[in-house]
Amino acid sequence: MLSGLRFETPVPPAAVAPERTDIACFIGYVARRPGVPLPDDLIAGLQARGWVGGPWGKAATLDPLDALEQLPVPFESWQSFSQLFAWELRPLREAGAGSCATYLGAAVRSFFANGGRRAWVIRVGDSFPYLENGGGRVARRCARIQRLVPGYTEAGLPGQPLDPLDPGTWRGIQHLCGLPEVSHLCLPDLPDLCAADPPRPPTAFVPPPAPEVFVECSADDPALPTDGGLRQIAAPRSDGDGYRAWCAALNQVRQFLGGNRNGAGPRNGQRRDVLLVGALPLPMADARNDDGSGIVHAEADLLAFLRRSGVLEAAPGAAIDDRIAASAFLQLTWPWLRSSRSDDLPQSLEPADGLLVGLLARNALERGTFRSVAGSVLGEVIGLTPLPAMGLGADSPTEQLAERICLIACEPEGMTLESDVTTSADIAWRFGGTSRLMAAILRAARRFGEVHAFEPNGPRLWAKLRRTFENMLGAFWREGAFAGATADEAYQVRCDRSTMTQADLDNGRLVAEITVLPAAAISRITVAFDLMSGAAASVDIREVA
Repeated sequence: MLSGLRFETPVPPAAVAPERTDIACFIGYVARRPGVPLPDDLIAGLQARGWVGGPWGKAATLDPLDALEQLPVPFESWQSFSQLFAWELRPLREAGAGSCATYLGAAVRSFFANGGRRAWVIRVGDSFPYLENGGGRVARRCARIQRLVPGYTEAGLPGQPLDPLDPGTWRGIQHLCGLPEVSHLCLPDLPDLCAADPPRPPTAFVPPPAPEVFVECSADDPALPTDGGLRQIAAPRSDGDGYRAWCAALNQVRQFLGGNRNGAGPRNGQRRDVLLVGALPLPMADARNDDGSGIVHAEADLLAFLRRSGVLEAAPGAAIDDRIAASAFLQLTWPWLRSSRSDDLPQSLEPADGLLVGLLARNALERGTFRSVAGSVLGEVIGLTPLPAMGLGADSPTEQLAERICLIACEPEGMTLESDVTTSADIAWRFGGTSRLMAAILRAARRFGEVHAFEPNGPRLWAKLRRTFENMLGAFWREGAFAGATADEAYQVRCDRSTMTQADLDNGRLVAEITVLPAAAISRITVAFDLMSGAAASVDIREVA
């Protein structure tokens, strides 16, 4: 060893099994923790992926990247995330003391607490003050959403187009083009970004004194958390304009990923194998709409409010509205919750999207991604806002809402996830496990296309593809993912001259057709793949004969 010199062997990024369907990506606002150097393995990963001195030209050295802004960073634990990001230090006001947790940090925390094992986090900027001067939140909404969703546009302002060949220009969700292992996407800040300016508490508030109680002395017990007054600050709530902005942002994400409302039709998105998990914004207490048939108050009948607001359905008689958020590849949670960890958030409430992604990740690892997580008892949840009214019959507004939204409600055994559904208007794509199963098949198709991209497109390759997918689908069938007494009833795979035209063959396209009967569906679903591009050329729904 030479004096003053140190030699280190770079640690390559941990290899990830390509069939995993539990890895999530969280994108949002959080500050980099000052004074904490980047770990050696993270530096090695940045170098291996070309962000340091690599082809993307983002930086020749590490120094400009130390802020980790607009860079995908992998984490295997909550502690490693907390070490690098000051998630708990979001300023309450533009000037003055006080802080609260970020919604990004709360979601990542819930993800790992509920069984998540691996997450990618993309920091798009520092967290902004929760209480801003009058009108500040709404005025800055479009620019802030664009850092998450570059294609989002508002009031004629252009969104940033995607250049899929230049990762150095990617922002927000565009980074998913370079994260093939990700299966779930979460944007925890979106409800907050689309909220109206919250009512301001008194300029100086003092937490109420704790009642005097007798406790036994113990040197081992940790100090009780202090009440910083956050319960006096209202959680973010959206008015009609906020809901429209939130819905438009979700729709832009859907278009980027490639899914549409019903799961059917041609595809040209970037990541059809990724599912978006979000949280419904809390409506303002007086939020309501009227389409001529009567006023509907949001908290009394949220499903009717969402329909009339154009969130789940277009207005009656209107042309197809591409702004609505109904999609087979979108799962929304409701209501907001108070947990054993949420006292560091305004009103001690957090959206449930991070919790649901954690449940889905654990379910994928332990039971299979196609199985439902409905019925999961949520031991750490101690309160809901607003509290859904259950037990009123199948025609009650709350029970109907559970058919489109992943609903948490109070049951005798505790707070329980009542439903595991997508927002799709088509019942064939309503069950969440069906969409996750189809996403897993899409991921397998993409991997096959990547591995065999340079092989001659002929009968030998077609036979290899059929064997590969029949083996995979057979394993799913044996685990209960498909209905049907026999394998032939459960699934079929075709890849021959009947699935490809001469033009396809001349242009090197490999097209296969897979038909499956998911166990929870009433229809067969047929998917046609262009495997050399890793895309789903079309998805058709066919009724069971």
